[in-house]
Amino acid sequence: MDGGGSGAAPNAGRTPEEVFRDYRARRAGMIKALTTDVDKFFKLCDPEKENLCLYGYPNETWEVTLPAEEVPPEIPEPALGINFARDGMNEKDWLALVAVHSDSWLLSVAFYFGARFGFDKEARRRLFSMINNMPTIFEVVTGSAKKQTKEKTPNSSSKSNKPSSKVQSRAESRSKAKVPKDDEESGDDDGDEEAEEHDNTLCGTCGTNDGKDQFWICCDNCEKWYHGKCVKITPARAEHIKQYKCPDCTNKRARA
Repeated sequence: MDGGGSGAAPNAGRTPEEVFRDYRARRAGMIKALTTDVDKFFKLCDPEKENLCLYGYPNETWEVTLPAEEVPPEIPEPALGINFARDGMNEKDWLALVAVHSDSWLLSVAFYFGARFGFDKEARRRLFSMINNMPTIFEVVTGSAKKQTKEKTPNSSSKSNKPSSKVQSRAESRSKAKVPKDDEESGDDDGDEEAEEHDNTLCGTCGTNDGKDQFWICCDNCEKWYHGKCVKITPARAEHIKQYKCPDCTNKRARA
C-alpha cells in the first residue's frame, strides 16, 4: 500500500486494520489539501494543464499530478481533470466536488486492497465499519461533519463550563453557555434565562447577534463568540484548530 499512483503486491496475512490505516492516512493527506493547504492546492490545479488528479499517500501527504500511465493501473485512479472546472465554478462548490470524488477514490482503493488480500464477508464488514465511523472528506470540507466529542480526562474538569465545540451553530451552542455558579441550582428557570442570554450574545467583531443558526466560534482565551465569517474561520478549518484565539487576543500577545 504505497503511493497513490502505484499499488502493492498482495501479501498473506494483511488485515482490515492495516488497510484501514492506509485509508486513514491517505484521507488525512487529502483533507490537508482541501483545507489547510487549500491555497496551494488551488494554484496547482491550473485549468491550462493536462488532466490532473489529487492523490493521498500513506504518509499523510498529498500531490496533484498526472494519472498513472499503466493501463490498467496497479490500483484505482482518482477522478481525472479536477483542474478543468476550477475557474468555472464557485470555489466552495468546486472543493466540495473534489471532496466527493476523493471519498469515492478512497473507498475504491480500500476495497481493492480487500479484494487483493482475499478478505471474506466478515473482514469486509469490519473494514467498512471502521471507515464508516469517520466523517467523509466531503463532510469535513463542507463543515457538515459533527464535531466529535473530546474524551474527558480527570484534569479537564476546570474547563467543563467552557463551550467545547468550535464547529457549532448558535442554535446548538445555546446549551453550552456558561451558567453563573450562584444560579446553577436555582431550578428550571435557568434554562430559559440561559437561552435568553445567548440570544443576546453579540459577535466580538461586528457587534451583532445576527445569523444565530450560522457558524460561530468561541475564543479559548477571552471566551467571546464570533461569527466565523467575521474572523475568516470556516467550519473545516476549525476542525483542525486545537486552541482558537481571536484577533484581539492574538494581537495583545504579539504586543506583549
